[in-house]
Amino acid sequence: MESGGESADDGVEAAPNGVRAGVAIHGTGNCPVVAASTAHDGPITGVNWTHAGDTHTEEFRARDPDAVDAVESVPSPASVVDLGDERVYRYDRPRDGECACRIIEELDCPIADARAEDGVLLLTLHLPDLERLRDIVSALDGTADRVEVRYLVHGASRGDEVSDRTLVDRGRLTDRQCEVLRTAYRMGYFERPRDANASAVADALDIAPSTFAEHLATAQRKLLEETLAEN
Repeated sequence: MESGGESADDGVEAAPNGVRAGVAIHGTGNCPVVAASTAHDGPITGVNWTHAGDTHTEEFRARDPDAVDAVESVPSPASVVDLGDERVYRYDRPRDGECACRIIEELDCPIADARAEDGVLLLTLHLPDLERLRDIVSALDGTADRVEVRYLVHGASRGDEVSDRTLVDRGRLTDRQCEVLRTAYRMGYFERPRDANASAVADALDIAPSTFAEHLATAQRKLLEETLAEN
């Protein structure tokens, strides 16, 4: 007689195989926000948009209003609200079939986050699989000079598999920042208790402790931006 009980797996939904991807799009010459970021100190954030008929309305946040005003390629951005340390801008322009964000959305891929820094469009995407990421990169061919996948995070898995795997792009670090991190690691600066303090690592690098601290903080920030990026 067969048992009528449910197995341990009954009613348990399998974990999805999707990925979180950080994509850097270089050479999007038709994007006003990207153009504004070339003169802006730090990233332009909070980029979002809507469409009404043939009009594309875009909004973004900037900390340096003077830099935004100095860029001629941003089509008459209007200041919407002053938030103290940054200002929200909005502008209208005709819908552009070569817009990178629109191309991605037409592949039924919502964009979780968009920002621009130093002339590069930085997007966060949640995708069902790696094949969809390949489709996006292919679709952007000809629109952008280069598409760079800066990191991939696989969703949490069950069982003995590693969860939350992340690919970090070390190319974001300068040669000097890599050297500082490597030396600090080898000397045991990150051990607890430390095998070497900041002064010892700085001496090994032949730099001042304050310079070591600056390089270290910048390198760590760049890596943490990828591994701890928020939704």
